[in-house]
Amino acid sequence: MRTHFFGDTAVLTGRSLRHVLRSPDTIITTAIMPIALLLLFVFVFGGAIATDTGGSYVDYLLPGILLITIASGISYTAYRLFLDLQGGILERFQSMPIARSATLWAHVLTSLAANLVSLAVVVGVALLIGFRSSADVLGWLAVIGILALFTLALTWLAVIPGLTAKSVDGASAFSYPLIFLPFLSSAFVPTTTMPGPVRWFAENQPVTSIVNSIRALLAGQPVGADLWIALAWCVGILAVAFIAAMAIHRRRVR
Repeated sequence: MRTHFFGDTAVLTGRSLRHVLRSPDTIITTAIMPIALLLLFVFVFGGAIATDTGGSYVDYLLPGILLITIASGISYTAYRLFLDLQGGILERFQSMPIARSATLWAHVLTSLAANLVSLAVVVGVALLIGFRSSADVLGWLAVIGILALFTLALTWLAVIPGLTAKSVDGASAFSYPLIFLPFLSSAFVPTTTMPGPVRWFAENQPVTSIVNSIRALLAGQPVGADLWIALAWCVGILAVAFIAAMAIHRRRVR
């Protein structure tokens, strides 16, 4: 049964990846907005923003931009899943001897692969405009691990509107608040510069701990408690979203 699940997931993931490769504009579109924000903040606002790290602003800014890249990219998962539902493809798969959850995992793994490519493009642009990292190999692996876990958590969250939305716009619009969330965190400015209620929210929402962890790892500095808080947020969101998405999927295929 386990072999059956992995085999079905691999085949369906290959199908989803081929769709992405046939229209690479989705990856390009995902990267365009974060790159535009990166250039805007570095070359327009960066000179007027003081950080608490003492390094260049592009080094300070990049972790938040990477999270925006992921939030932008996972909207395509909801979009593609919605199209599969509307086209009757999922119902067709359920009439075949295919593991039921394999269809969802295929979309999730495709999202993970596509987002990692988009993240690599954004990091490449950041390197061109002056980003430098003191992280060693283990530090970079830790950063990739956090970004992959965050991508999985948000992608399973995207599966829910993909299964329940009534329109294409409804399937992808849920990502807008997620894209906005890094602006209310330590991603662009230190939280100490914010007024009381905004500062409290910024310091206690998941993006801040994730951004702080990635920033410290890229700078080759000790991470501290932020890493464990970030992992707890990612795992918690992933678990809740996965359980909810699977429950909704089971009701749809009954």
